[in-house]
Formats: sequence, C-alpha cells, structure tokens
Amino acid sequence: MSLSALPRRDFLAAGLGLMFGLTACGGGSGTTPAAPGASAASPGAGPWTFTDDRGKKIDLPARPSRIVAQVGAAAALWDFGIRPIGVFGPHKLKDGGKDPQVGEVDITKVESLGNVWDEFNVEKYISLQPELLISGMYDDKALWYVPEKSSATIEQVAPTLGVRQTGRSLPEIIGKYAEVAAALGADANAPGVAAAKTRFETASKALVTPEIAKLKVMIMAGGPESLWVASPADHPDVRYFKELGLDVVVPEKVDQGGFWQTLSWENADTYPADVILTDARAQSMQAEEMKKKPTFADLPAVKAGQVYPWLAEQRYSYQGYADVLERLHAALAASKKV
Repeated sequence: MSLSALPRRDFLAAGLGLMFGLTACGGGSGTTPAAPGASAASPGAGPWTFTDDRGKKIDLPARPSRIVAQVGAAAALWDFGIRPIGVFGPHKLKDGGKDPQVGEVDITKVESLGNVWDEFNVEKYISLQPELLISGMYDDKALWYVPEKSSATIEQVAPTLGVRQTGRSLPEIIGKYAEVAAALGADANAPGVAAAKTRFETASKALVTPEIAKLKVMIMAGGPESLWVASPADHPDVRYFKELGLDVVVPEKVDQGGFWQTLSWENADTYPADVILTDARAQSMQAEEMKKKPTFADLPAVKAGQVYPWLAEQRYSYQGYADVLERLHAALAASKKV
C-alpha cells in the first residue's frame, strides 16, 4: 500500500498505523486528575444550536451532556472542562497503560468504543444513549476514526460535530476546541484553563532562543521500509514551531496525499539536521528501533544523541501544547550544531 495513494482522511492512521501492523489492545486502568479549575458541562435549559466546520447546523432541544468523542477531541475537551462518557481511537497501549493521545482523560471513567483504526462498537455506542459525537477532521467531510462502513448508522444515533484540524493555525484549532467546550457549558475563564493559556503563550515566546535558532530540525516518522519527513504546511504544530523561529526541514517533494515526504531508509540523509524529532505514537516505529537502521544510526544528530520524541497527534488544548513547547525547548536547549 502506497502512502501517496491514500485518501487524506486515511493518511495519518493508515500510513503510520496499519502499515506498521497496528496492534494496540484494550485492558488496564489508571487514574488521571482533571485539569485544575476545570468545570464539567451540565445540561442547559432551552434549545442548543451549533454550526460545525462542515457547515452543518446542529439543533437540539437542550445543551447535550452525554458526549462521545474521538480521543484527540476528547483529550482537548477534557482540558477545557468537558467530560465525555465514551471515547474511540487510540487510548490503551499493548501493556494496558494509557496511550498519550488520550491526554488527561481518565479512561477508567469513560466507555471504550474502539481502540484502533476502523474499530467502533456501534451497539455499545447506541447503548450509551449519546446526545452528541465530536471528532476532529483532516478533510472537509470525514470524521477522524469514524469508520466509513458504520458512518451512516452512527449519524442516525445522534448528531455529530466536526472540528477541522488542517488549513488553520495551531492557536486557531485550540481556540475552536475552546469554543466547542464553552458552547457545551464549560467555563472558559476557569483558573486551570487561564493558567494553561498563560503557560502556552509563555512557552511559545520562549521556544526559540538565538542559539536554538541556529539548529536545523527534522521532524519525521519511521516504518519498517520507509521514513516520512513532516511537511509544516500540513502539520499545524510543525508550522507553528516554524513560525516561532525554529529552523524546520521543509521537504522538497511532499507526497500526493500531503503531510509527508516518503523516503527509503537508504536516503535517510537527504536532509541534514542537527536535531531529529521522531513520532512517538504507539503505531509508529520507535526511535530505538530506528537506530537499528544503519543509515539512520549514522546520522550526525543520532550519533550526538539529539533525537527526541514528537507526537504527530497531540491534543489541541493550551495545556497539551504548553507541555509540548516546554519539553521541546528543554530538548533544543540541550542540543548543539553537529
């Protein structure tokens, strides 16, 4: 299967999941505290209306409280104070631990409808009596991780709300999730949310120092036969890093589906870099495995120990990206030209 042949909506999951033999499974438990100062939504009196990024107007007799969300959307909304009753998409690792993609969501307190691509338990979804389903979108129509084979049935059970996660800036996407959360009854001025926004803004300003600006950074993902270099134009976070002054590698020949340039491991040295950020999602090849590829192990950044984790799917909240920016700054500050 060729990455460039995939539809845009399938590109990230299939390209960096199914091609690697995605085998995440359920099980395990863990408790994660809620975001400080967050307030859960409650049903509101009177009609509720919202128009999503598909231009779809949702009309309900009251503000919905029984919400099911794809894990990326669930994690973002959780940070803004919304507590979904069910999630779908990667949230449990092989060892039963919590997948980083689900953020601060307490997976012991939500129902799991599916943990891998193309898995969605429609019967369990119906049994939850949901009032709204929320998911991100990587094109103008398809909801992320909602299987096409089940989409018609899912749409009949409850209204769906899509948030577009491409073609807009990182702060704009975070702002959209904040808007959705506020519409669902969250307190936009909750102390925890305000503190997270301040952290995000401070970390943004502090990310690139004059020394860090001298570093060339390649952001990538790896698989058994190929590696993929991230295109800033399609990854809002990579684009944001670049806008803040980070010298990010821009691939010259982006694949037809966007998001990446596919390279063979023999061509791992196509783009010189002082620092390499590798996709740390469970479905991607991890950095230690990549180092078994001789052409990767020989790269100057790898020899210098300047390889750091990056999640190609991070939750779009101030808290989520404050964490990302602070960790990235610490890693870059400890790096040098090679």
